[in-house]
Amino acid sequence: MIYRENGQFKVAYRDDQQIFPIAQDRWFVLALLAFAFLVVPFLFDDYVYKAILIPFLVLALAAIGVNILVGYCGQISLGSGAFMAVGAYMAYNMFVRFDGMPLIAALLLGGGFATLVGIVFGIPSLRVKGLYLAVATLAAQFFCDWAFSRIPWFTNNSSSGSVAVGRLEVMGWHINTPVEKYLFCLSFVVVFALLAKNLVRGAIGRQWMAIRDMDVAAAVIGIRPTYAKLSAFAVSSFIVGVAGALWGFVHLGSWEPLAFSIDRSFQLLFIVIIGGLGSIMGSLFGAAFIVILPIFLNQFLPFLGSLFGVTISTALISHTEYMIFGALIVWFLIAEPHGLARLWSIGKQKLRLWPFPH
Repeated sequence: MIYRENGQFKVAYRDDQQIFPIAQDRWFVLALLAFAFLVVPFLFDDYVYKAILIPFLVLALAAIGVNILVGYCGQISLGSGAFMAVGAYMAYNMFVRFDGMPLIAALLLGGGFATLVGIVFGIPSLRVKGLYLAVATLAAQFFCDWAFSRIPWFTNNSSSGSVAVGRLEVMGWHINTPVEKYLFCLSFVVVFALLAKNLVRGAIGRQWMAIRDMDVAAAVIGIRPTYAKLSAFAVSSFIVGVAGALWGFVHLGSWEPLAFSIDRSFQLLFIVIIGGLGSIMGSLFGAAFIVILPIFLNQFLPFLGSLFGVTISTALISHTEYMIFGALIVWFLIAEPHGLARLWSIGKQKLRLWPFPH
């Protein structure tokens, strides 16, 4: 009964077009943000921030970028790991080659270079779709893996092929501890999630969804497929590139090209499928699920084995993780194609009707 909009009258068109038209949703989100910024930094030890919260935030940001391309525009991409790598390595080069380069500017420039690469590899989307487009974007993954492994300039002539960054600082704020890194990543996720939500609600977002639903009909009513598809690749690549820069700078600290292998591309695609295609909230749900499930299995399976006197090896835990991911993806594609976000929406609808029958 508390989740109803009875008495909440909208007297202007702008009121009806709010991101959260129901007051309870607005208060819930504001309370959640206040809890994340003001309470969470005092709750956990360093392990939780390093192993769970920071990876969750960065992967959620990358998933938002992938969801714009795959979920909202309907363009299949298997090159997300490559765009993350471009963002990380170009942000690194901007950071170390230009004295006094601000950290945030380096991260955004890394996303800008990822945008250019994304547009280049998005050009095939103008002529092909489906499996053929997936293969075309897969070429970006292989090309970037080769470039960052074989061209010394990208790694600042590092003999080991790995790069490292330090002295993270924003306007006098030193980002050293896990809590500070968590707050830094959280700020990026909040800003980019808000920007992405407003984009998909605007004119460009409606063009993306029209192309996704039926590109021929979209072209007939005046939507330019070239602009819509390439803009989706550009925005998606920019967000994914910034996420890649955060993954390298904040989460890893030092990395090599294998940190952005094809496994990362598949992981982001799994996050979008499980969380929900065409949903910003689904990207957050999927990232949380992907990050928490392996940790849960690492703790639960050995405990389960001890109850029955069976030794559970690390390899078995890893294989079980892949089997569960595969089974869940198949289940979501068949039973609930819109993922966890749809289950969340159904739950809210039931709360609005409870306790009355429906």
